[in-house]
Amino acid sequence: MTRRERRLWHVSDDLVTRYAAGDLPEPDAWSLEKHVEDCTGCASRVSAAVRGTAAGAVLARVRAAVLESAPAPAVSPAPTAPRAPGASPAPAASRGPAASPASAGSGAPAGRPAPAPTPAPTRAPAPPAPPAPAARPALSRLARLLWAAGPAVRGAWLPAVLVVAAAALSLSYLAGFAGARALLLAVAPVMPVAGVALSYGPHADPLHEVAAATPGGGLRLALTRTVAVLAVCVPLLTLAGLLLPASGAPAAAAWLLPGLALALASLALASFVGCRVAAGVTGGGWLCAVLAPVAVAPGAAVTARLSEQLSRCLDGTATQAAWAAAAVLSAALLALRRPAYDRPLRP
Repeated sequence: MTRRERRLWHVSDDLVTRYAAGDLPEPDAWSLEKHVEDCTGCASRVSAAVRGTAAGAVLARVRAAVLESAPAPAVSPAPTAPRAPGASPAPAASRGPAASPASAGSGAPAGRPAPAPTPAPTRAPAPPAPPAPAARPALSRLARLLWAAGPAVRGAWLPAVLVVAAAALSLSYLAGFAGARALLLAVAPVMPVAGVALSYGPHADPLHEVAAATPGGGLRLALTRTVAVLAVCVPLLTLAGLLLPASGAPAAAAWLLPGLALALASLALASFVGCRVAAGVTGGGWLCAVLAPVAVAPGAAVTARLSEQLSRCLDGTATQAAWAAAAVLSAALLALRRPAYDRPLRP
């Protein structure tokens, strides 16, 4: 067994039996067929189980019929090697008809047959063309990662992140709005949640059902796209926050742990209710907690009230530790709910 096969999961006896009987659901059958492409042990077990069914006899007859109708490969005659000087001639039976009278009078000694003509040298067949070099593993892995992260970096979400960052900078430097950083910090934790909701699920990927059933799909694919979402929005929004004046708001990077915790909580909740509903619950809960006290503040104190509420939700060692604990708990719940990602999630 190779190192690659040790890392793969293996097909259970129950799955083999149900697949041979035709009772396995289509997503599980696709997953099994994808797995046996790389695992010879499981492929042998599945093949033996299928041969023991009625379908196995039909497949055997089809195989025999195909082999009988296939044309036989052409066999080229082996070239005759030239006889070495001084070697004894071949027997008369193998030389064919007797020598002609012309050859008898050509000066050959009586009773000795004329020497056989030397065959013309045959051209050796051209060597086969060398196989095309295999693609570099690094390029192949990069292509798979780009495909996996594709929905996360296309569509309306990426322009939305750029618009949020540009709007915050414009409010601060063009409109003179003092609470631009506070407003950015209020919206920033919701951006990863929205990105995850828009990048995974039936609404984001036409091949979601097929991808979810493969060994590389499911939670692994969801986490890959979540990392792509964070890799895009974290540097953009953090850099925009650093360029904005503080004006009493928390630090520009104070939203990172809350954003991570909300993204993981959204993934864990999506295993129950689907990605979009989970994003609405987690993102909406954050916005309500931050903006609800601001809605009842007088007009002149909105900016100060927002900064004060953000300080309660983001500032301080105890607050950041609470967000870190929430991220760990969400990750643990997500690990427990991993089997739910082996099936297509709700829209």
